[in-house]
Amino acid sequence: MSINYNTACFEASFGTIESLPDPTTPEVSFVGRSNVGKSSLLNRLLNRKSLAKVSSTPGKTANINFFSCDGIRFVDLPGYGYAKVSASEKQRWADLISGYFSQERSFNLVVALVDIRHDAQALDVRMLSFLAEEGLPFVVALTKADKLSRGKQEQQASSLARQFGIDRAQMIVTSSETNLGIDELRKRIGESCD
Repeated sequence: MSINYNTACFEASFGTIESLPDPTTPEVSFVGRSNVGKSSLLNRLLNRKSLAKVSSTPGKTANINFFSCDGIRFVDLPGYGYAKVSASEKQRWADLISGYFSQERSFNLVVALVDIRHDAQALDVRMLSFLAEEGLPFVVALTKADKLSRGKQEQQASSLARQFGIDRAQMIVTSSETNLGIDELRKRIGESCD
């Protein structure tokens, strides 16, 4: 499926699972740690500078944000992990993420974002295990690749694939700074929504 990314717009933001709209279109969701660069990648993917709010403070996405693009919903889930917020707020985010995935929705593709510069983190391992166990189709977008040399990128991608126990082909090396991997990610999204 060819997607016209120039039609992307913000649809709505939801703070509770009960308020989520009914799934009426294909959905591509984005999960990752609070400081992984989710908003930056979404903006690059959707051809917009500031559609998803980018913040210097990790954990800015506290709700589930829906973006509409050419008949597909892009779903930005709250970041997990790092953010300096109260335990109750962290729990609310966790409930939002698990609540979203426990619904009957059109999970065409889950894009799991992982910072390429670090070894596998426990929270990312848990998230990828969960996606695999639930049988959800997912691809791993390795972010911030511009911070590493080309050779180091490939070395780190192979190493992370081994650590996560997934096929290297399930990973895309990306950079929202340089556009690296964006076309490949769009291709995978298009295929998942056919």
